[in-house]
Amino acid sequence: MDKGWAEKNKEIQTLLAKESTFKEAIKKLTEFRGELFQQITWIVEGYPEEAFYQMPFAGAKGYHSKTLAYSIWHIFRIEDIVAHEMIAGDKQILFREGFLEKTVSPIITTGNELKGEEIAEFSKKLNVKKLYFYAKAVKEATDQILLQLQYKDLKKKFTNETKQKLIESKCVSEDENAFWLIDYWCGKDIKGLIQMPFSRHWIMHIEAMLRIKDRLCKLARKGADPVAICGLSCSHCFLGAWCGGCRTAYNTCSCAVYSEGRICPNVKCCNEKNLDGCYECNELETCEKGFYVPSNDGANAAKAQSFYIRKYGKKEFLKIQTRLHEKFEFQKVQEILGQDYKEALRILEEN
Repeated sequence: MDKGWAEKNKEIQTLLAKESTFKEAIKKLTEFRGELFQQITWIVEGYPEEAFYQMPFAGAKGYHSKTLAYSIWHIFRIEDIVAHEMIAGDKQILFREGFLEKTVSPIITTGNELKGEEIAEFSKKLNVKKLYFYAKAVKEATDQILLQLQYKDLKKKFTNETKQKLIESKCVSEDENAFWLIDYWCGKDIKGLIQMPFSRHWIMHIEAMLRIKDRLCKLARKGADPVAICGLSCSHCFLGAWCGGCRTAYNTCSCAVYSEGRICPNVKCCNEKNLDGCYECNELETCEKGFYVPSNDGANAAKAQSFYIRKYGKKEFLKIQTRLHEKFEFQKVQEILGQDYKEALRILEEN
């Protein structure tokens, strides 16, 4: 488990144990859940449709053997069932807000019964954008349930009536790999359910999702040109674990993610001009598109690198990038090259 996440979770569970710190625990828990959910948001906003049904660790033991889409479905189906059928006693978000139809899911269960290729096939059928909105709606509804709880509610146990209600809902498969969940949930009090699935379950599956996306990005970069169209080095970028590079479908550079159609303006421009990169453009010096927008503090450092590529070639550019990273400790190249592209070019040539 991620050390930072584990420590936060441990602190929250400790605070839950005392009435005097219960409200603080719930506040910290909802904030932590927001932090974890942001990871899902970045993945959904950043990756192509095909990413959500790929299984780069197929056959492995562990949550990372699944898909990104399955992981989202599984986390939030379990939470939806537990939060509403057991704690709130109202209708699940999946049915209340029509998300079964919106997500185009062929199942209403948690997915525990699915295996191997069944997971991939199930994932292909899901509308990922709608799945994300379902997850968000479940998360927000659960947060409200948590914020309304009183300390005395934590010890509430569940009866055979609750167990029968879960069985009759058909939201948990009768398959042996799934049906055990009902006894597991009903064997806990509300405090136990807060611990699992409302916190620890998230951590385990989101960590698995991060492993999946890391692997997908690595596979996407394999054989791809590591020199970005704007003049950055994807091989040396501090966001390498998140991004496959602008020459792949796994481009999560901010210039792509926040642009129309998720296409970086520099990429779009070079494609329209049939250029390999901005370093081939005669308008480079005055360009203010995409990564070169004046408000970006890395614009001139990137321009300097494009000029360097124009003058010395990609091979030498990648060598100088490696030398800079060996010589200095930095994340963003502008920390070394500064804000003036001519001065930055001089620094590159002297190293």
